[in-house]
Formats: sequence, structure tokens, C-alpha cells
Amino acid sequence: MSLFQCQDLIYYYPDRKKPALNQINLQIEEGEFLLLIGGSGSGKSSLARVLAGLIPEFYGGRFGGQVYFQNRNLKEFKRRNLVQEIGIVFQDPEKQLVMAGVEAEVAFGLENLGLPPREMLRRVAEVMSFMDLEGVKQEFTAQLSGGLKQKLALASVLAMYPRVLILDEPTSQLDPVAAEAFFNLIKQLNEEIGLTIVLIEQRLERCFHLADRILLLEDGQIRYNGSPEKYSCWANARKIPLVPPVGNLLAQLGFSTVPLTIKKARQLLQANYNLREPSPLSTRYNPLPVVPVKANFKEGLTLKKVWFTYPRGKEALRDIDLQISTGELVAILGANGAGKTTLLKVAVGLLSPGRGQVLVPETERLDGRKKSKKNLGKRNGLLYSGIVAYLAQNPNDYLFHDTVEEELLFSLKNFQLEDQGRIEAVLNNLDLKKYRETNPRDLSSGERQRVALASLLVTQPRFLLLDEPTRGMDYGLKREMGRILTELVKQGLSVLVVTHDVEFAALYASRVIMMFDGQIISDGPVGEVLGQSFFYTTQIGKMCRGLVDGILTLPQALDRFESFHRKVKTGGEVG
Repeated sequence: MSLFQCQDLIYYYPDRKKPALNQINLQIEEGEFLLLIGGSGSGKSSLARVLAGLIPEFYGGRFGGQVYFQNRNLKEFKRRNLVQEIGIVFQDPEKQLVMAGVEAEVAFGLENLGLPPREMLRRVAEVMSFMDLEGVKQEFTAQLSGGLKQKLALASVLAMYPRVLILDEPTSQLDPVAAEAFFNLIKQLNEEIGLTIVLIEQRLERCFHLADRILLLEDGQIRYNGSPEKYSCWANARKIPLVPPVGNLLAQLGFSTVPLTIKKARQLLQANYNLREPSPLSTRYNPLPVVPVKANFKEGLTLKKVWFTYPRGKEALRDIDLQISTGELVAILGANGAGKTTLLKVAVGLLSPGRGQVLVPETERLDGRKKSKKNLGKRNGLLYSGIVAYLAQNPNDYLFHDTVEEELLFSLKNFQLEDQGRIEAVLNNLDLKKYRETNPRDLSSGERQRVALASLLVTQPRFLLLDEPTRGMDYGLKREMGRILTELVKQGLSVLVVTHDVEFAALYASRVIMMFDGQIISDGPVGEVLGQSFFYTTQIGKMCRGLVDGILTLPQALDRFESFHRKVKTGGEVG
């Protein structure tokens, strides 16, 4: 008997004419690992909320159809009982954390259930050890990195010992190594403890191989419901972009069956192609445009011998020397807590360096007079001069007016600037003209990200600093963000991006910086830095390592494999 059953499910959010979910008929089996995918606004999060019993009770709106859990209507369950059966972790962990301390947060749900103190202590200790949170158990939750907040939110749910775990993009703030460890943990919970997993994820290269079944939603309806092995070819034939890079490559190369793991993919290529003699890691082949490391940085943003220590004594930045030239797109990668976001905040003037300098080239004041290159690293020095613009991880923090146009007008007014066609130009460049009179909070997450970006670009800054700009974006939206940033760089803007999305960095950055423990440990062309990394590299890079030199992205791989002769096969793998 199925664990979940959805029959003719339909749901409208309040004041919406279009259903978020439309005629959903679905069964989820006990112990299944279900991967739920789809573009932004396709209904993934809405379905997750329905399964968790949050819709319509906490969201209102119109609800039709039936949802059964353990052969009982979900509406019959008391909330107290349901939270012990079904746990959900949201995309934004800050919306789920309520206590000031880490240990108190894990214990919060248990206290609400009224468990005995000894039982609570045992569960808290067990879960914090399992999630490797013991080192931060005395920390304040507000001071944790985004990745640690996400792990804490999951730990708080696991402490309830749920039967079903629903995860809404749980690794959006985790670095590649931490994300892989996280998903290995989830797979362990699924295989060894028997938890039923419903996972929503945009970065399919991280988790596609873990799923028992793929469910693709489009406009609130089920478009695909089947095995992961057959999905890549099915999606490629229909020009659906939601395919992991290796699956996309193999489907485009004509394979009728696409393996799910790197190991099997490498075996398939070796069996079907006359590859050249394997060689060690190399970057001889790198067609991406690269800014030379010895470029002229006279007009760039410079950090000299910068140190920063937080009030409780933690050194977040140590002896940072960094130069960003004009017209350059630089990506910063590194583990959670490595100091990436702190570096951006120091560079923009939100934090003052304890030692060192932040320098910008000669530029004009708002009154038109020149100001010489000097240290502007003091608080607010750069941010409020209009030289450097900073977009934090959550675009909602930038949106508080009733229309998109009013958001942009506010930015101009704040910097005492005239419009002079700026708003029109930015709306056109970011494809936001049709939303000019729309409330930003009524837009999708990707559209809100573009509106927040527009509110910065309208001031015409020289340097743009972005913190996780692709978080929560599907492949299509990331491609659009990459296009926008590429155009800005062509116009002479310098872009510095902090990201955990290695695939995005490989496609669009010309230079990659790696940070560890507050220090820059690597800085160079994207092909060199990512091509020599075992863990911080792309899925295609992992597959091609040792087989084909210098391949990181899908376009590179397609171009390179055209030069190889495919072996003659009598049947089987090649379509």
C-alpha cells in the first residue's frame, strides 16, 4: 500500500486565478527516494507543502481533491502527530530557525512535544554528532554561515525522528564537498534507516543518481513520472533543459541509455569511443576567454593585506591580497565559513578591515569632482558612493516598494541621480519592462532576483559584487543570469561572484579564486583552477579527467568529442 496518495489534487493560492497545482494524481511508496524537479514556479514547493500538511491550513487558498497518508486523509491528522511523521526542511533556513543557540534550536521541537529531559538530551546529542554540529553547539544561530544554518535546520527536523523527510533545495547554500556529504547522509537515511525522501533540487548533477524515481512538474502538472535512467533522453528529445550535464552530453551524443554515475559514464565513453591515450590533469585545451593573471589592474578594485576579525575573536580574513580588473568576471569558490561573504562585505564597505586597505581607482564624485585613488575600506565608504554595488543572497531584502519602477526610482533618489533614461535601459536589458507596474513580491524568485539586480545597476556602478546569485535558480534562469552578467562585463563592468555553483562558474567566469580558512589559496584562469581540482570541478570535468584533457563544460565536451571516432557497435548502448 502506498504511503502517500494524491487524487485529482488542485490548489489555488489566495487571490490567484491560475492553479499552482492542477490535477495531480500521484503515489509515493514507503522507503522511496523521489526527486521532484521543474522550473521556477512549476509547483514543486507547493506540492511539498501539501504533502507536509501545510496547504491549505497555513497558506489559505482553494483546495480540491484528496491527499492520503498511510491510507488516512491528511486532514484527519492532528498537527502534533503529523510533525512526528513528516518533517520538512525549507529552502531558506532562516525562516525555520527560531532559537538563539544551536543546541537550543535542535531541542526546540522536542520540548514542544513534551519529551522527557533524558530523551531530549539523547536525541540532541545523537543528531548533532550525526550532522557534525558539535563544534558549533554553543554558537549563536545568527552568526552561522548559510550552509551551517541549513544543516542545523535539518538536524532540528531529524531530532523529531520523522518517517518522511521532505527537502526543498537543502544544498542551495552548501559548497560542493559539503553538498556531496549532505546527500550521502540523506541516501544513508533512506537506505539504512528506511526514511521516505522527497527531494526538490535544482542542481541535478548533485543528486540525480540517488533517486529511485523522477517527477517533473510543469505549470502545476506532472510532465514526467518515471525512472532516472530514461529521463535524460526523454528530456533531450523534447528540448527540456532540466537535465544534469553528463546526462545531457550522453543524450546529445546519441546514447539510448544514460548511466547515472560518473563511473558508468566513463566506462560507456571508453567502450564506444577511440579516445586518445589517457594523460594526467592538463589545461592545454581551454577555449573559454580568459583574463591573463598578469593583466593591468590599474583601474580595478584592490584589497591589500586585508585582515578581518569578528567580535568573538574568529579571524574571517587573513592577509588578503586581491585585485579585480575592469571588464572581468571573477568567481570565488570555497567551503562554507571560508570567508567568502565576509570578503565581499569588506570590499563593499559594510565591514571595516582590522588591517589593510581597500582601494578603488580615480573616479568621480556625485558632484562631478575627481577623487584620487585612496583607501575607501571604512564603513559605508564604497557602498554609498555608488562605486561598488552589492547584492546579498536574499533579493527580498532589497524589495520594499509597490512597483518595480518605484524600486529603481528609490535607488536613483538615494544617490541623488537623475533618471536620464537609466530606468528604461535597465528594464530592457534585464527583460523587466513588462513588470514595470508589478509589485516585486508578486514575481517569481528568478524575477525578484533580476529586480534586485536592476535596483543596483540603475546607479551605474563600476563594480558589481554578488553573493550566491544563482541560488534556487533552474538551469534556464541560470543561463539567463549568465547572459546578463556576460553583457555587463562586455560593457566594462567588473563582476565578483561568490558561488557554490561550480557549473555556473565554469561556464561564465574568466577567473576563479579558491578560499580556505580566510585565505586565498588559488587564483587563476577558470580552466587551470577547476581543471586541477578533484572536488571543486564540474560533473563533466570529473567524467573526462584522465580521458580527455581540459574539458569542463557541455559545449567544450560536445565540441571535443566530435573529433573522436566512435567504435562500431553491433547494438546495445548507442542509439
